[in-house]
Amino acid sequence: MSSWISRTTASHNAQLIATAIVSGVVVGGAILGFQKARRMYRVADLKASIPDVGEDHHVTRLTEYGAASSVFKPSKEDERSMALAARARKGDYDDELILEQLARNRVFLTDDGLEKLRSSFVIVIGCGGVGSHATAALARSGVSKLRLIDFDQVTLSSLNRHALATLSDVGTPKVHCIRRRLEQVTPWTHFDCRNELFSEANADRQLSAMDGHAPDFIIDAIDNIDSKVSLLNYCYKNKLRVISSMGAGCKSDPTKIFIGDISASTDDPLSKSTRRRLRALGVKEGIPVVFSTEKPGPGKAQLLPLPEEEFAKGSVGELGVLPDFRIRILPVLGTMPAIFGLAVTNHVILEITGYPHEYLPSRSRDKMYDGLLGALQGAEERLAKSVGFDSQGLKIPITQDDVGYLVEEVYHGRSIISGLSTRLCLIRWNKPNGNFIDKRTPGQKNSLLQMKELVCMTKEEAAKHEKEVLKGEKKPEDLYDAKVVEAVRLKMDEEERFERFR
Repeated sequence: MSSWISRTTASHNAQLIATAIVSGVVVGGAILGFQKARRMYRVADLKASIPDVGEDHHVTRLTEYGAASSVFKPSKEDERSMALAARARKGDYDDELILEQLARNRVFLTDDGLEKLRSSFVIVIGCGGVGSHATAALARSGVSKLRLIDFDQVTLSSLNRHALATLSDVGTPKVHCIRRRLEQVTPWTHFDCRNELFSEANADRQLSAMDGHAPDFIIDAIDNIDSKVSLLNYCYKNKLRVISSMGAGCKSDPTKIFIGDISASTDDPLSKSTRRRLRALGVKEGIPVVFSTEKPGPGKAQLLPLPEEEFAKGSVGELGVLPDFRIRILPVLGTMPAIFGLAVTNHVILEITGYPHEYLPSRSRDKMYDGLLGALQGAEERLAKSVGFDSQGLKIPITQDDVGYLVEEVYHGRSIISGLSTRLCLIRWNKPNGNFIDKRTPGQKNSLLQMKELVCMTKEEAAKHEKEVLKGEKKPEDLYDAKVVEAVRLKMDEEERFERFR
């Protein structure tokens, strides 16, 4: 091996080749090193050219969808409050000071009642005008554990009704805005902030226990109809105590605000839609709500319509941040959400502490619905007999709850013909075709009647309708004027739309 190396190095050609290789390696290394150094200098220059982002720079106000958890740098006061709250939650806060702060509640509710309140856990879902006032009152009254759920952030337009937000909070999540302010008032309160949208899919997690403590009460302050219905249905089916705030928008009369069962709530579009959707899910009563009976009238605020140019651009539903979320400006007098929120909290405090209170009586009409169902059954039997069917044992696919839903939610307890509210009954609107009885199952006969085929009339109107339309040769258009026919069509179209929620 050594002799081969000696011969090779002694060769002039080999020396030239070795020199060329070494030179190439050195030059290549030098070029690569220069390129790397140039890149490093360029990156350093680029970084140096980017100005520092101060607290007032606009990018600090840009948030993700639903806002970020810490958009603004805490002030010195916020930092002191957060530090005090952290110590207080660990028990480093004199209990005598807490009792002195809660002294007025203490003498009102007694020591036993206040202790129940102080050891309670309440969830507030929706932290806008209603929810913020509710949360503030709960914390000031002594509730020790609060979970706040809201996906939204504070806007300038929030400030006319939000209990705690300031200009410096604009762009921050509502849940953290509330926590930050209330830590300065009741530092011992344990806050669990969920900057997220409530959904039925996440209900088990969002309404779960806190430190092993199941929620004593849930406050619904949501203004999105889908989330609201999902929450109330979930609470009802899982036997969780809940109270719901209906619509405060377009309301101005505080003397018309009531707390009662959802079956008794009237004169409120949000209440109507919520009640109707819940009834379609089998929930017709048993949920306390705060609602206003104030009726709209000349000169009063109304939901502002979208400009025509927005409709011209295409589907207006695309303007909303969520499906079925409101996309029009809802006029709100700043005082009304506060009254709704305080009324909700007042009820929660009385319920948790066991303080005596009474509800508005709900409308119990089960006997009336049972009578209407029997009358409808008889009408179907007579109709079947008139066309040659054996009506003995005929069943109809309509329940007492269905009757109550149609009478209350679709026809509002009035005849579609005359508007009268006494001696009501349900009857088919159109004459059925000859094959309206299902006899496919041996020993069973049932009518193929559907809810959307029924209308509400007085008994006298129904007798005439049955004779001349259902058993006679006339059509509804021959018997009633165009206004009545159009009203029925609209009701049937409306019921068909709501049928998807059943």
